Amino acid sequence: MSFFKDMIAVFKKRELLLLERYEEAEGVYTFLFEKPDDLTWEAGQHGLFTITHKKIKNATRPFTVASAPVENVVKLTMRIKDNPSDFKQEMLELKQGMKISISGPVGSFHLENNSPSILIAGGIGITPFRSILKQIEAEGSLHENPIHLLYLDSDKSHIFKDELDEIANYPAIHVTYLDTREDLHQEINQFSDLYQNNGNYFIAGPKTMVESISSHLRNNDVPKRNIKKDAFFGY
Repeated sequence: MSFFKDMIAVFKKRELLLLERYEEAEGVYTFLFEKPDDLTWEAGQHGLFTITHKKIKNATRPFTVASAPVENVVKLTMRIKDNPSDFKQEMLELKQGMKISISGPVGSFHLENNSPSILIAGGIGITPFRSILKQIEAEGSLHENPIHLLYLDSDKSHIFKDELDEIANYPAIHVTYLDTREDLHQEINQFSDLYQNNGNYFIAGPKTMVESISSHLRNNDVPKRNIKKDAFFGY
């Protein structure tokens, strides 16, 4: 059923009006867009965003919606390095009041309240988890199963840290900040030992990191059905 819902959502386009842009950390930018009244999504899903103010090659790219459905904005946060792609260059050219379009959001990368979950974020892969955790924070006591966020950032910038620290006051949520892959593996192994095959594993970040962590989990006998992946590409 979700496949057909996604197909319908992809064919419905909406315009988004830019409200604000700011730099979260060095080379990481957040764009806040006005949320259309009829736009809904599940926390953790991604949209297909299209540059419309200028004709460029590869004008449509998928990005996670970093805001929760309960928030009144569509929030995009992305890393933009020196010599960016045409798409990201045009994102930087956006001024308040300009527009892009969105199809969706779509995808199955969202939390079910049916078992303990570990959320594994690498760098900018924190965006779907910000959405998920902000939604849980808003819902309050509706979510009871333990949630452990492992946030790996070798640069130690850990964007959204202030917000995540506040969310971690919620009894079911624990947040751990890491800067080495070795420490990440140790934390994952502790979770696996505690919950064995009853835990759900969500991995988001650069493709190489996502595949590496997925392989680590499979090598430690975590069932494939318990692993959800959201691999980020640079473009």
